[in-house]
Amino acid sequence: MRELQVLGDGHLKLDFADWKEFFETEMAEQLRHQLKNMIEQALEAERDYYLQLNYYEHAPRCRLDYRNGYYFRDFLTQLGRLAGVRIPRTRKGFRSLVLPRYQRRQAAVNQLIREAFLRGISTRQVSAVLQPVLGETYSAETISNITRQLDTAVQQFHRGPLLDEYLYLFLDGIVLKVRDSARKVRRRMILVAYGVTRAGLRRVLAYQFAQDESQAAWEQFLQDLYLRGLQGKTLQLIVSDGGKGLQAALPFIFPNVPVQRCWAHKLRNIADKVSRQEGSCVAAASAMYRASSKSEALRAFRDWKQHWQHRRPNAVACVERDLDALLNFFAVPQEHWIKVRTTNVIERAFREVRRRTRPMSSFSNVESCDRIVYGVISHLNRSWERKPLFKFTQIC
Repeated sequence: MRELQVLGDGHLKLDFADWKEFFETEMAEQLRHQLKNMIEQALEAERDYYLQLNYYEHAPRCRLDYRNGYYFRDFLTQLGRLAGVRIPRTRKGFRSLVLPRYQRRQAAVNQLIREAFLRGISTRQVSAVLQPVLGETYSAETISNITRQLDTAVQQFHRGPLLDEYLYLFLDGIVLKVRDSARKVRRRMILVAYGVTRAGLRRVLAYQFAQDESQAAWEQFLQDLYLRGLQGKTLQLIVSDGGKGLQAALPFIFPNVPVQRCWAHKLRNIADKVSRQEGSCVAAASAMYRASSKSEALRAFRDWKQHWQHRRPNAVACVERDLDALLNFFAVPQEHWIKVRTTNVIERAFREVRRRTRPMSSFSNVESCDRIVYGVISHLNRSWERKPLFKFTQIC
Protein backbone atom coordinates (compact mmCIF):
# COMPACT_ATOMS: atom_id res chain seq x y z
CA MET A 1 0.00 0.00 0.00
CA ARG A 2 1.41 3.39 -0.99
CA GLU A 3 2.51 5.91 1.66
CA LEU A 4 0.09 8.78 2.24
CA GLN A 5 1.04 12.08 3.80
CA VAL A 6 -1.00 13.00 6.89
CA LEU A 7 -1.52 16.66 7.72
CA GLY A 8 -1.41 18.10 11.21
CA ASP A 9 -5.18 17.99 11.61
CA GLY A 10 -5.20 14.28 10.77
CA HIS A 11 -6.49 14.63 7.20
CA LEU A 12 -4.78 13.00 4.24
CA LYS A 13 -2.94 15.24 1.80
CA LEU A 14 -4.19 14.15 -1.62
CA ASP A 15 -4.83 15.93 -4.89
CA PHE A 16 -7.59 14.82 -7.25
CA ALA A 17 -5.40 12.30 -9.09
CA ASP A 18 -4.31 10.80 -5.76
CA TRP A 19 -7.90 10.48 -4.57
CA LYS A 20 -8.88 8.80 -7.85
CA GLU A 21 -6.03 6.31 -7.63
CA PHE A 22 -6.72 5.67 -3.95
CA PHE A 23 -10.36 4.78 -4.47
CA GLU A 24 -9.86 2.83 -7.68
CA THR A 25 -7.03 0.63 -6.44
CA GLU A 26 -6.46 0.53 -2.71
CA MET A 27 -10.08 0.88 -1.63
CA ALA A 28 -11.14 -1.74 -4.15
CA GLU A 29 -8.51 -4.13 -2.80
CA GLN A 30 -9.64 -3.46 0.76
CA LEU A 31 -13.24 -4.15 -0.19
CA ARG A 32 -12.28 -7.46 -1.81
CA HIS A 33 -10.26 -8.42 1.27
CA GLN A 34 -13.19 -7.65 3.59
CA LEU A 35 -15.61 -9.53 1.36
CA LYS A 36 -13.32 -12.56 1.32
CA ASN A 37 -13.15 -12.53 5.14
CA MET A 38 -16.94 -12.29 5.41
CA ILE A 39 -17.44 -15.25 3.06
CA GLU A 40 -14.90 -17.37 4.94
CA GLN A 41 -16.49 -16.55 8.30
CA ALA A 42 -19.92 -17.41 6.95
CA LEU A 43 -18.63 -20.74 5.66
CA GLU A 44 -17.05 -21.51 9.06
CA ALA A 45 -20.31 -20.68 10.84
CA GLU A 46 -22.24 -22.82 8.38
CA ARG A 47 -19.98 -25.83 8.99
CA ASP A 48 -20.26 -25.38 12.79
CA TYR A 49 -24.04 -25.28 12.49
CA TYR A 50 -23.97 -28.43 10.37
CA LEU A 51 -21.82 -30.27 12.96
CA GLN A 52 -23.70 -28.80 15.93
CA LEU A 53 -20.28 -28.50 17.63
CA ASN A 54 -17.80 -25.72 18.26
CA TYR A 55 -14.04 -26.26 18.19
CA TYR A 56 -12.75 -28.52 21.03
CA GLU A 57 -16.31 -29.34 22.09
CA HIS A 58 -17.13 -33.02 22.70
CA ALA A 59 -20.28 -34.49 21.28
CA PRO A 60 -22.70 -35.86 23.90
CA ARG A 61 -23.59 -38.73 21.58
CA CYS A 62 -22.35 -40.06 18.25
CA ARG A 63 -20.93 -37.33 16.04
CA LEU A 64 -22.68 -36.44 12.81
CA ASP A 65 -19.39 -35.72 11.05
CA TYR A 66 -15.80 -34.56 11.62
CA ARG A 67 -13.91 -31.48 10.49
CA ASN A 68 -11.42 -32.21 7.75
CA GLY A 69 -9.43 -29.05 7.10
CA TYR A 70 -9.88 -26.74 4.13
CA TYR A 71 -9.39 -26.41 0.43
CA PHE A 72 -9.03 -23.22 -1.58
CA ARG A 73 -11.00 -21.87 -4.48
CA ASP A 74 -10.93 -18.65 -6.49
CA PHE A 75 -14.30 -16.89 -6.61
CA LEU A 76 -15.31 -14.14 -9.03
CA THR A 77 -17.54 -11.35 -7.69
CA GLN A 78 -18.73 -7.97 -8.91
CA LEU A 79 -15.79 -6.48 -7.01
CA GLY A 80 -13.32 -8.67 -8.88
CA ARG A 81 -11.63 -12.02 -8.28
CA LEU A 82 -11.20 -13.28 -4.71
CA ALA A 83 -8.08 -15.45 -4.81
CA GLY A 84 -7.82 -18.51 -2.57
CA VAL A 85 -11.08 -18.40 -0.62
CA ARG A 86 -10.74 -20.91 2.23
CA ILE A 87 -13.52 -23.51 2.01
CA PRO A 88 -14.08 -25.74 5.10
CA ARG A 89 -14.46 -29.50 4.62
CA THR A 90 -15.72 -32.48 6.60
CA ARG A 91 -14.94 -36.16 6.26
CA LYS A 92 -18.36 -37.07 4.89
CA GLY A 93 -18.46 -34.21 2.41
CA PHE A 94 -20.24 -31.21 3.92
CA ARG A 95 -21.96 -29.20 1.20
CA SER A 96 -22.28 -25.47 1.69
CA LEU A 97 -25.34 -23.44 0.74
CA VAL A 98 -23.46 -20.17 1.09
CA LEU A 99 -20.99 -21.18 -1.61
CA PRO A 100 -22.27 -24.28 -3.42
CA ARG A 101 -19.88 -26.88 -4.76
CA TYR A 102 -18.24 -26.04 -8.11
CA GLN A 103 -19.57 -22.47 -8.08
CA ARG A 104 -16.82 -20.18 -9.35
CA ARG A 105 -18.80 -17.02 -9.99
CA GLN A 106 -21.27 -14.92 -8.10
CA ALA A 107 -24.79 -15.13 -9.55
CA ALA A 108 -24.66 -11.38 -10.23
CA VAL A 109 -21.57 -11.92 -12.42
CA ASN A 110 -23.43 -14.47 -14.55
CA GLN A 111 -26.30 -12.00 -14.80
CA LEU A 112 -23.89 -9.27 -15.90
CA ILE A 113 -22.50 -11.56 -18.61
CA ARG A 114 -26.00 -12.47 -19.80
CA GLU A 115 -27.06 -8.81 -19.90
CA ALA A 116 -23.97 -7.87 -21.93
CA PHE A 117 -24.77 -10.69 -24.37
CA LEU A 118 -28.42 -9.64 -24.67
CA ARG A 119 -27.46 -6.02 -25.33
CA GLY A 120 -25.78 -7.01 -28.57
CA ILE A 121 -22.25 -8.06 -27.62
CA SER A 122 -21.27 -11.36 -29.24
CA THR A 123 -20.06 -14.33 -27.18
CA ARG A 124 -16.52 -13.75 -28.47
CA GLN A 125 -16.54 -10.11 -27.39
CA VAL A 126 -18.26 -10.30 -23.99
CA SER A 127 -15.10 -11.46 -22.23
CA ALA A 128 -12.96 -8.65 -23.65
CA VAL A 129 -15.57 -6.01 -22.79
CA LEU A 130 -16.04 -7.15 -19.18
CA GLN A 131 -12.43 -8.08 -18.42
CA PRO A 132 -11.54 -4.59 -17.04
CA VAL A 133 -14.51 -4.84 -14.68
CA LEU A 134 -14.26 -8.48 -13.62
CA GLY A 135 -10.50 -8.85 -13.80
CA GLU A 136 -10.81 -12.18 -15.60
CA THR A 137 -11.43 -13.45 -19.13
CA TYR A 138 -13.71 -16.24 -20.34
CA SER A 139 -13.86 -18.30 -23.49
CA ALA A 140 -16.75 -18.00 -25.93
CA GLU A 141 -17.83 -21.52 -24.87
CA THR A 142 -18.06 -20.44 -21.22
CA ILE A 143 -20.10 -17.40 -22.20
CA SER A 144 -22.42 -19.65 -24.23
CA ASN A 145 -22.83 -22.00 -21.25
CA ILE A 146 -23.75 -19.06 -19.04
CA THR A 147 -26.33 -17.75 -21.52
CA ARG A 148 -27.91 -21.22 -21.70
CA GLN A 149 -29.02 -20.66 -18.11
CA LEU A 150 -31.72 -18.46 -19.64
CA ASP A 151 -33.49 -21.56 -20.95
CA THR A 152 -35.49 -22.07 -17.74
CA ALA A 153 -36.70 -18.47 -17.80
CA VAL A 154 -37.57 -18.83 -21.49
CA GLN A 155 -39.75 -21.87 -20.81
CA GLN A 156 -41.46 -20.12 -17.92
CA PHE A 157 -42.27 -17.21 -20.23
CA HIS A 158 -43.77 -19.57 -22.83
CA ARG A 159 -45.83 -21.59 -20.33
CA GLY A 160 -46.72 -19.06 -17.62
CA PRO A 161 -50.37 -18.05 -17.05
CA LEU A 162 -51.74 -14.86 -18.61
CA LEU A 163 -54.11 -12.45 -16.91
CA ASP A 164 -57.32 -11.69 -18.78
CA GLU A 165 -56.99 -7.94 -18.24
CA TYR A 166 -56.13 -6.56 -21.67
CA LEU A 167 -58.23 -4.03 -23.61
CA TYR A 168 -56.23 -4.09 -26.82
CA LEU A 169 -54.37 -6.96 -28.43
CA PHE A 170 -51.85 -6.34 -31.24
CA LEU A 171 -50.86 -9.34 -33.38
CA ASP A 172 -48.07 -9.50 -35.93
CA GLY A 173 -45.08 -11.57 -37.04
CA ILE A 174 -41.36 -11.07 -37.63
CA VAL A 175 -38.99 -13.15 -39.79
CA LEU A 176 -35.53 -14.27 -38.61
CA LYS A 177 -32.98 -16.59 -40.21
CA VAL A 178 -32.24 -19.82 -38.32
CA ARG A 179 -30.13 -22.85 -39.27
CA ASP A 180 -31.97 -26.17 -39.24
CA SER A 181 -30.62 -29.62 -38.33
CA ALA A 182 -29.12 -29.94 -41.82
CA ARG A 183 -27.19 -26.66 -41.26
CA LYS A 184 -29.23 -24.89 -43.93
CA VAL A 185 -30.32 -21.32 -43.25
CA ARG A 186 -34.09 -21.00 -43.36
CA ARG A 187 -36.51 -18.17 -42.68
CA ARG A 188 -38.55 -18.74 -39.53
CA MET A 189 -41.63 -16.75 -38.64
CA ILE A 190 -42.13 -15.59 -35.05
CA LEU A 191 -45.76 -14.82 -34.18
CA VAL A 192 -46.07 -12.16 -31.47
CA ALA A 193 -48.89 -10.91 -29.21
CA TYR A 194 -48.70 -7.48 -27.56
CA GLY A 195 -51.32 -6.38 -25.03
CA VAL A 196 -52.40 -3.10 -23.43
CA THR A 197 -54.31 -3.04 -20.12
CA ARG A 198 -57.06 -0.73 -18.86
CA ALA A 199 -54.40 1.34 -17.08
CA GLY A 200 -52.42 1.75 -20.29
CA LEU A 201 -49.69 -0.70 -19.27
CA ARG A 202 -48.23 -2.60 -22.22
CA ARG A 203 -46.50 -5.93 -22.48
CA VAL A 204 -45.37 -8.46 -25.05
CA LEU A 205 -47.48 -11.39 -23.87
CA ALA A 206 -46.11 -14.24 -25.95
CA TYR A 207 -44.28 -15.26 -29.08
CA GLN A 208 -44.08 -18.55 -30.95
CA PHE A 209 -41.94 -19.96 -33.76
CA ALA A 210 -43.85 -21.04 -36.86
CA GLN A 211 -43.10 -22.06 -40.43
CA ASP A 212 -45.33 -19.34 -41.85
CA GLU A 213 -48.31 -17.08 -41.11
CA SER A 214 -50.90 -19.62 -42.18
CA GLN A 215 -54.31 -19.97 -40.59
CA ALA A 216 -53.21 -23.16 -38.81
CA ALA A 217 -50.14 -21.47 -37.32
CA TRP A 218 -52.15 -18.52 -36.02
CA GLU A 219 -54.89 -20.77 -34.66
CA GLN A 220 -52.31 -22.74 -32.68
CA PHE A 221 -50.76 -19.55 -31.31
CA LEU A 222 -54.09 -17.93 -30.39
CA GLN A 223 -55.37 -21.12 -28.79
CA ASP A 224 -52.25 -21.24 -26.63
CA LEU A 225 -52.98 -17.66 -25.47
CA TYR A 226 -56.56 -18.66 -24.69
CA LEU A 227 -55.60 -21.77 -22.72
CA ARG A 228 -53.06 -19.79 -20.69
CA GLY A 229 -55.77 -17.39 -19.55
CA LEU A 230 -56.28 -14.73 -22.23
CA GLN A 231 -59.95 -15.47 -22.97
CA GLY A 232 -60.74 -11.99 -24.25
CA LYS A 233 -63.49 -11.06 -21.78
CA THR A 234 -62.19 -7.49 -21.53
CA LEU A 235 -60.83 -7.13 -25.08
CA GLN A 236 -62.29 -4.19 -26.98
CA LEU A 237 -60.13 -4.36 -30.08
CA ILE A 238 -57.66 -6.65 -31.86
CA VAL A 239 -55.24 -4.82 -34.15
CA SER A 240 -53.58 -6.67 -37.05
CA ASP A 241 -51.88 -6.02 -40.37
CA GLY A 242 -54.57 -7.85 -42.34
CA GLY A 243 -52.70 -11.09 -43.09
CA LYS A 244 -55.08 -13.67 -44.54
CA GLY A 245 -54.03 -16.46 -42.15
CA LEU A 246 -54.60 -14.32 -39.06
CA GLN A 247 -57.91 -12.94 -40.32
CA ALA A 248 -59.15 -16.47 -40.91
CA ALA A 249 -58.00 -17.71 -37.49
CA LEU A 250 -59.37 -14.91 -35.29
CA PRO A 251 -63.10 -15.84 -35.55
CA PHE A 252 -62.38 -19.30 -34.12
CA ILE A 253 -60.67 -18.01 -30.94
CA PHE A 254 -62.02 -14.48 -30.39
CA PRO A 255 -65.26 -14.39 -32.42
CA ASN A 256 -66.84 -11.47 -30.54
CA VAL A 257 -63.90 -9.04 -30.55
CA PRO A 258 -63.80 -6.36 -33.30
CA VAL A 259 -60.69 -6.43 -35.47
CA GLN A 260 -58.93 -3.21 -36.48
CA ARG A 261 -56.98 -3.31 -39.73
CA CYS A 262 -53.71 -1.41 -39.68
CA TRP A 263 -53.93 1.88 -41.57
CA ALA A 264 -50.18 2.01 -42.22
CA HIS A 265 -50.36 -1.30 -44.10
CA LYS A 266 -53.48 -0.20 -45.96
CA LEU A 267 -51.83 3.02 -47.17
CA ARG A 268 -48.93 0.93 -48.48
CA ASN A 269 -51.45 -1.26 -50.33
CA ILE A 270 -52.93 1.86 -51.95
CA ALA A 271 -49.47 3.14 -52.90
CA ASP A 272 -48.74 -0.18 -54.65
CA LYS A 273 -51.78 0.36 -56.88
CA VAL A 274 -51.03 3.92 -58.02
CA SER A 275 -48.08 5.53 -59.74
CA ARG A 276 -45.62 7.78 -57.97
CA GLN A 277 -47.08 10.78 -59.75
CA GLU A 278 -50.42 9.99 -58.10
CA GLY A 279 -49.20 10.24 -54.53
CA SER A 280 -52.14 12.51 -53.77
CA CYS A 281 -54.33 9.38 -53.80
CA VAL A 282 -52.57 8.10 -50.71
CA ALA A 283 -52.52 11.52 -49.04
CA ALA A 284 -56.24 11.99 -49.64
CA ALA A 285 -56.99 8.54 -48.17
CA SER A 286 -55.42 9.59 -44.86
CA ALA A 287 -58.37 11.97 -44.34
CA MET A 288 -60.45 8.91 -43.41
CA TYR A 289 -58.50 7.96 -40.29
CA ARG A 290 -57.83 11.60 -39.39
CA ALA A 291 -61.57 12.29 -39.17
CA SER A 292 -63.11 13.33 -35.86
CA SER A 293 -65.86 10.66 -35.99
CA LYS A 294 -66.85 7.55 -37.88
CA SER A 295 -69.58 9.37 -39.81
CA GLU A 296 -67.06 12.01 -40.93
CA ALA A 297 -64.66 9.21 -41.94
CA LEU A 298 -67.42 7.63 -44.09
CA ARG A 299 -68.02 10.97 -45.80
CA ALA A 300 -64.27 11.28 -46.44
CA PHE A 301 -64.30 7.81 -47.99
CA ARG A 302 -67.22 8.66 -50.28
CA ASP A 303 -65.45 11.82 -51.47
CA TRP A 304 -62.21 9.91 -52.02
CA LYS A 305 -64.01 7.11 -53.85
CA GLN A 306 -65.84 9.54 -56.14
CA HIS A 307 -62.54 11.17 -57.12
CA TRP A 308 -60.51 8.00 -57.71
CA GLN A 309 -63.08 5.37 -58.68
CA HIS A 310 -62.54 5.68 -62.43
CA ARG A 311 -58.82 6.42 -62.34
CA ARG A 312 -57.70 3.77 -59.81
CA PRO A 313 -60.53 1.29 -59.19
CA ASN A 314 -58.21 -1.31 -57.65
CA ALA A 315 -57.05 1.15 -54.99
CA VAL A 316 -60.63 2.05 -54.14
CA ALA A 317 -61.68 -1.61 -54.01
CA CYS A 318 -58.88 -2.57 -51.58
CA VAL A 319 -60.13 0.08 -49.13
CA GLU A 320 -63.84 -0.52 -49.66
CA ARG A 321 -63.73 -4.23 -48.90
CA ASP A 322 -62.01 -3.60 -45.54
CA LEU A 323 -63.72 -0.30 -44.69
CA ASP A 324 -65.58 -1.56 -41.61
CA ALA A 325 -62.43 -3.09 -40.12
CA LEU A 326 -60.47 0.08 -40.88
CA LEU A 327 -62.92 2.23 -38.91
CA ASN A 328 -63.44 0.02 -35.84
CA PHE A 329 -61.02 2.18 -33.82
CA PHE A 330 -63.65 4.96 -33.64
CA ALA A 331 -65.52 2.87 -31.03
CA VAL A 332 -62.79 3.27 -28.39
CA PRO A 333 -61.88 6.47 -26.47
CA GLN A 334 -60.56 9.21 -28.75
CA GLU A 335 -57.29 9.58 -26.85
CA HIS A 336 -56.46 5.99 -27.87
CA TRP A 337 -57.16 6.34 -31.60
CA ILE A 338 -53.66 7.29 -32.66
CA LYS A 339 -52.22 4.19 -30.93
CA VAL A 340 -54.73 1.52 -31.98
CA ARG A 341 -55.35 2.37 -35.63
CA THR A 342 -51.98 0.91 -36.68
CA THR A 343 -49.62 -1.87 -35.59
CA ASN A 344 -46.83 0.66 -35.08
CA VAL A 345 -46.45 -0.12 -31.36
CA ILE A 346 -45.61 -3.75 -32.01
CA GLU A 347 -43.46 -2.80 -35.03
CA ARG A 348 -41.31 -0.66 -32.71
CA ALA A 349 -40.78 -3.71 -30.52
CA PHE A 350 -39.69 -5.62 -33.64
CA ARG A 351 -37.11 -2.93 -34.37
CA GLU A 352 -35.44 -3.71 -31.05
CA VAL A 353 -35.32 -7.40 -31.95
CA ARG A 354 -33.84 -6.62 -35.37
CA ARG A 355 -31.28 -4.24 -33.86
CA ARG A 356 -30.07 -7.00 -31.53
CA THR A 357 -30.01 -9.69 -34.21
CA ARG A 358 -28.55 -7.55 -37.04
CA PRO A 359 -24.91 -8.49 -36.22
CA MET A 360 -25.81 -12.14 -36.75
CA SER A 361 -26.25 -13.42 -40.29
CA SER A 362 -28.26 -16.32 -38.88
CA PHE A 363 -28.84 -18.22 -35.63
CA SER A 364 -27.13 -21.55 -35.14
CA ASN A 365 -30.35 -23.13 -33.87
CA VAL A 366 -33.86 -22.31 -32.67
CA GLU A 367 -32.81 -22.43 -29.01
CA SER A 368 -30.21 -19.66 -29.39
CA CYS A 369 -32.71 -17.55 -31.33
CA ASP A 370 -35.30 -18.16 -28.60
CA ARG A 371 -32.91 -16.91 -25.91
CA ILE A 372 -32.11 -13.71 -27.78
CA VAL A 373 -35.75 -12.89 -28.53
CA TYR A 374 -36.71 -13.61 -24.93
CA GLY A 375 -33.93 -11.36 -23.65
CA VAL A 376 -34.97 -8.43 -25.83
CA ILE A 377 -38.66 -8.86 -24.97
CA SER A 378 -37.96 -9.15 -21.24
CA HIS A 379 -35.93 -5.94 -21.38
CA LEU A 380 -38.76 -4.16 -23.19
CA ASN A 381 -41.37 -5.40 -20.72
CA ARG A 382 -39.31 -4.18 -17.77
CA SER A 383 -38.73 -0.77 -19.37
CA TRP A 384 -42.45 -0.38 -20.13
CA GLU A 385 -43.49 -0.91 -16.51
CA ARG A 386 -42.81 2.80 -15.86
CA LYS A 387 -43.92 4.01 -19.31
CA PRO A 388 -47.64 3.37 -19.92
CA LEU A 389 -48.82 3.58 -23.50
CA PHE A 390 -51.70 5.88 -22.46
CA LYS A 391 -50.98 8.58 -19.89
CA PHE A 392 -54.65 9.39 -19.40
CA THR A 393 -57.06 6.49 -19.71
CA GLN A 394 -60.74 6.94 -18.98
CA ILE A 395 -62.75 3.84 -19.77
CA CYS A 396 -66.03 3.00 -18.13
